[in-house]
Amino acid sequence: MNRTATIAAAATAVAAFAVGCGSSGTTGSSSPATGSSPPSISSAPPTGGAGTLQAHNSPLGQILVDGSGRTLYLFKADTGTTSHCYGSCAQAWPPDITTGHPSAHGLNAAMVGTTPRHDHTTQVTYNGHPLYRFFQDAKPGDTTGQGSTAFGGAWYVISPNGTPITSTGPSPSSSGSGGGGSY
Repeated sequence: MNRTATIAAAATAVAAFAVGCGSSGTTGSSSPATGSSPPSISSAPPTGGAGTLQAHNSPLGQILVDGSGRTLYLFKADTGTTSHCYGSCAQAWPPDITTGHPSAHGLNAAMVGTTPRHDHTTQVTYNGHPLYRFFQDAKPGDTTGQGSTAFGGAWYVISPNGTPITSTGPSPSSSGSGGGGSY
Protein backbone atom coordinates (compact mmCIF):
# COMPACT_ATOMS: atom_id res chain seq x y z
CA MET A 1 0.00 0.00 0.00
CA ASN A 2 2.83 2.39 0.87
CA ARG A 3 4.44 1.84 -2.54
CA THR A 4 1.13 2.54 -4.30
CA ALA A 5 0.73 5.78 -2.34
CA THR A 6 4.30 6.81 -3.18
CA ILE A 7 3.79 6.12 -6.89
CA ALA A 8 0.49 7.99 -6.86
CA ALA A 9 2.08 10.97 -5.09
CA ALA A 10 4.96 11.05 -7.58
CA ALA A 11 2.57 10.85 -10.54
CA THR A 12 0.48 13.66 -9.07
CA ALA A 13 3.58 15.83 -8.56
CA VAL A 14 4.74 15.27 -12.14
CA ALA A 15 1.25 15.97 -13.51
CA ALA A 16 0.97 19.16 -11.46
CA PHE A 17 4.33 20.33 -12.74
CA ALA A 18 3.40 19.51 -16.34
CA VAL A 19 0.32 21.71 -16.21
CA GLY A 20 2.24 24.58 -14.64
CA CYS A 21 0.97 24.21 -11.10
CA GLY A 22 4.44 23.84 -9.62
CA SER A 23 5.84 26.87 -7.87
CA SER A 24 9.18 27.91 -6.55
CA GLY A 25 9.61 29.28 -3.09
CA THR A 26 12.38 31.49 -4.39
CA THR A 27 13.14 33.38 -7.51
CA GLY A 28 16.28 33.52 -9.53
CA SER A 29 17.97 32.80 -12.77
CA SER A 30 16.73 29.94 -14.89
CA SER A 31 20.21 29.44 -16.18
CA PRO A 32 22.44 28.31 -13.30
CA ALA A 33 26.24 28.32 -13.39
CA THR A 34 27.06 28.25 -17.09
CA GLY A 35 23.91 29.71 -18.60
CA SER A 36 22.41 26.45 -19.89
CA SER A 37 18.72 25.87 -19.41
CA PRO A 38 17.77 23.12 -16.98
CA PRO A 39 16.42 19.90 -18.45
CA SER A 40 12.77 18.99 -18.41
CA ILE A 41 11.70 17.08 -15.35
CA SER A 42 11.72 13.81 -17.30
CA SER A 43 15.42 14.18 -18.15
CA ALA A 44 16.60 15.14 -14.68
CA PRO A 45 19.03 12.72 -13.02
CA PRO A 46 17.16 9.83 -11.43
CA THR A 47 16.41 10.11 -7.75
CA GLY A 48 14.56 7.90 -5.35
CA GLY A 49 14.94 4.61 -3.60
CA ALA A 50 16.56 4.23 -0.23
CA GLY A 51 19.05 7.11 -0.10
CA THR A 52 22.68 6.31 0.49
CA LEU A 53 25.20 8.92 1.56
CA GLN A 54 28.95 8.53 1.62
CA ALA A 55 32.10 10.65 1.68
CA HIS A 56 34.53 10.87 -1.21
CA ASN A 57 37.69 12.78 -1.93
CA SER A 58 37.41 15.67 -4.37
CA PRO A 59 39.51 18.70 -5.31
CA LEU A 60 37.41 20.53 -2.68
CA GLY A 61 38.27 18.00 0.06
CA GLN A 62 35.99 15.31 1.47
CA ILE A 63 32.42 15.84 0.20
CA LEU A 64 29.09 14.04 0.42
CA VAL A 65 27.95 11.99 -2.55
CA ASP A 66 24.98 9.73 -3.14
CA GLY A 67 25.11 5.97 -3.67
CA SER A 68 26.00 6.52 -7.35
CA GLY A 69 28.89 8.82 -6.50
CA ARG A 70 27.00 11.97 -7.59
CA THR A 71 27.90 15.11 -5.68
CA LEU A 72 25.32 16.42 -3.21
CA TYR A 73 24.80 20.11 -2.49
CA LEU A 74 23.00 22.25 0.06
CA PHE A 75 21.02 25.40 -0.79
CA LYS A 76 21.69 28.39 1.46
CA ALA A 77 18.14 29.72 0.83
CA ASP A 78 16.61 26.70 2.57
CA THR A 79 15.32 27.31 6.08
CA GLY A 80 16.33 24.54 8.44
CA THR A 81 15.10 21.28 6.92
CA THR A 82 12.52 23.10 4.76
CA SER A 83 13.33 23.07 1.04
CA HIS A 84 12.69 26.22 -0.98
CA CYS A 85 13.59 24.60 -4.31
CA TYR A 86 10.61 23.66 -6.48
CA GLY A 87 9.58 24.07 -10.12
CA SER A 88 12.43 25.17 -12.37
CA CYS A 89 14.78 25.21 -9.38
CA ALA A 90 14.15 21.50 -8.78
CA GLN A 91 14.77 20.82 -12.48
CA ALA A 92 18.24 22.36 -12.28
CA TRP A 93 18.88 21.10 -8.74
CA PRO A 94 17.00 17.78 -8.38
CA PRO A 95 16.38 17.02 -4.71
CA ASP A 96 17.85 13.80 -3.33
CA ILE A 97 14.57 11.93 -2.86
CA THR A 98 14.14 8.71 -0.91
CA THR A 99 11.37 6.21 -0.32
CA GLY A 100 13.04 4.69 2.73
CA HIS A 101 15.34 5.67 5.54
CA PRO A 102 18.68 6.84 4.08
CA SER A 103 21.87 5.13 5.12
CA ALA A 104 25.28 6.61 5.78
CA HIS A 105 28.45 4.76 4.84
CA GLY A 106 31.44 6.15 6.73
CA LEU A 107 29.46 9.18 7.95
CA ASN A 108 27.80 10.22 11.18
CA ALA A 109 24.49 8.33 10.98
CA ALA A 110 22.94 10.70 13.54
CA MET A 111 23.24 13.52 10.96
CA VAL A 112 21.26 11.63 8.30
CA GLY A 113 17.56 12.31 8.08
CA THR A 114 14.65 13.19 5.85
CA THR A 115 12.22 16.05 5.40
CA PRO A 116 8.82 16.14 3.69
CA ARG A 117 8.50 18.25 0.54
CA HIS A 118 5.44 20.21 -0.59
CA ASP A 119 5.20 17.87 -3.61
CA HIS A 120 4.59 14.91 -1.24
CA THR A 121 8.02 13.36 -1.69
CA THR A 122 10.66 12.84 0.99
CA GLN A 123 14.05 14.53 0.68
CA VAL A 124 17.29 13.30 2.25
CA THR A 125 18.94 15.67 4.74
CA TYR A 126 22.38 15.79 6.32
CA ASN A 127 23.00 17.82 9.46
CA GLY A 128 19.57 19.38 8.87
CA HIS A 129 20.32 20.47 5.28
CA PRO A 130 18.10 19.20 2.43
CA LEU A 131 20.37 17.68 -0.25
CA TYR A 132 20.36 18.21 -4.03
CA ARG A 133 22.25 17.19 -7.16
CA PHE A 134 23.14 19.57 -10.02
CA PHE A 135 21.91 18.85 -13.54
CA GLN A 136 25.21 19.90 -15.14
CA ASP A 137 27.25 17.41 -13.10
CA ALA A 138 27.67 14.93 -15.95
CA LYS A 139 29.46 12.18 -14.04
CA PRO A 140 30.30 11.07 -10.50
CA GLY A 141 32.76 13.45 -8.89
CA ASP A 142 31.74 16.53 -10.89
CA THR A 143 31.26 19.66 -8.76
CA THR A 144 30.23 22.16 -11.44
CA GLY A 145 27.50 23.63 -9.22
CA GLN A 146 29.90 24.62 -6.45
CA GLY A 147 29.49 28.29 -5.50
CA SER A 148 26.64 28.87 -7.97
CA THR A 149 24.13 31.52 -7.00
CA ALA A 150 20.78 30.70 -8.54
CA PHE A 151 17.16 30.68 -7.44
CA GLY A 152 17.75 33.07 -4.56
CA GLY A 153 20.74 31.52 -2.83
CA ALA A 154 24.16 29.96 -3.02
CA TRP A 155 24.83 26.25 -3.60
CA TYR A 156 27.70 24.43 -1.88
CA VAL A 157 28.99 20.90 -1.52
CA ILE A 158 28.81 19.62 2.02
CA SER A 159 31.57 18.10 4.11
CA PRO A 160 31.24 14.92 6.21
CA ASN A 161 31.09 17.13 9.34
CA GLY A 162 27.85 18.64 7.99
CA THR A 163 29.08 22.10 7.05
CA PRO A 164 29.14 23.70 3.61
CA ILE A 165 32.48 23.93 1.81
CA THR A 166 32.46 27.44 0.41
CA SER A 167 35.77 27.40 -1.45
CA THR A 168 35.72 27.04 -5.21
CA GLY A 169 39.20 25.63 -5.70
CA PRO A 170 41.26 22.73 -4.43
CA SER A 171 41.72 22.59 -0.70
CA PRO A 172 44.02 20.56 1.49
CA SER A 173 42.67 17.25 2.67
CA SER A 174 40.06 17.94 5.28
CA SER A 175 39.44 15.64 8.15
CA GLY A 176 36.00 14.28 8.66
CA SER A 177 34.35 11.33 10.23
CA GLY A 178 34.39 8.28 8.12
CA GLY A 179 35.97 6.87 5.11
CA GLY A 180 36.37 8.25 1.72
CA GLY A 181 37.78 7.33 -1.51
CA SER A 182 38.53 8.66 -4.87
CA TYR A 183 36.60 8.22 -8.06
